[in-house]
Amino acid sequence: MKKLYNNVLIMGPWCANVITLFPEVFPGPLGVSLIGKALQKGLWSLNVCDLRQFGLGAHQTVDDAPYGGGAGMVIRPDVVHNALSQYNAHVVYLSPKGQQINTEIVCDLINRPAVTFLCGRYEEIDERVLDHWNVQKLRVGDVVLCGGELPAMIAIEGCVRRLPNVVGDQESIEHETFANNKIEHPHYTRPATWNEISVPDVLLSGNHQKIAQWREQMKKDM
Repeated sequence: MKKLYNNVLIMGPWCANVITLFPEVFPGPLGVSLIGKALQKGLWSLNVCDLRQFGLGAHQTVDDAPYGGGAGMVIRPDVVHNALSQYNAHVVYLSPKGQQINTEIVCDLINRPAVTFLCGRYEEIDERVLDHWNVQKLRVGDVVLCGGELPAMIAIEGCVRRLPNVVGDQESIEHETFANNKIEHPHYTRPATWNEISVPDVLLSGNHQKIAQWREQMKKDM
């Protein structure tokens, strides 16, 4: 059984551990809609750890000035090591220097019983502890953020929505954007004409074979 930050006890077959200096931001978006419902149903579990509790001294210090000088502060390796030692799980470090998250990576992560998402802050985390734990560095795009919390949420949501029974229509996942290295076809709904623009006739034809062919033709290579 895993303990959510707001003291709600939840069980789940796939566990996301999050180590962060700002545990209060979780579950955030992970607590609403399909992902939040799956959390409450126990289809996955979330365990949020406050890195500050492993800080040193009366002020629970977690960072120090970088060797060699330079701007910013670096999170200490001993602090991070003590936090990571709580878990026996694959470690993902959210960093702009990491590999961009994709469907293949997500599928690999959900095949692990648990994943620990390490959220950095300040300038960086001491490289020695990252090497020691053989962390997998991942990024969400070519952009630098203030910390790893938002990227961690994105990675976790990408994983959870692919777990069994989270999304009602599993077929929607099999044919969505990025499946088979394709960009998904356009979607339309009522009204049939909006702003003098009509839905493609084939979608109103009722001919499922032609509709399937049209959708396949409208897919684009990545």
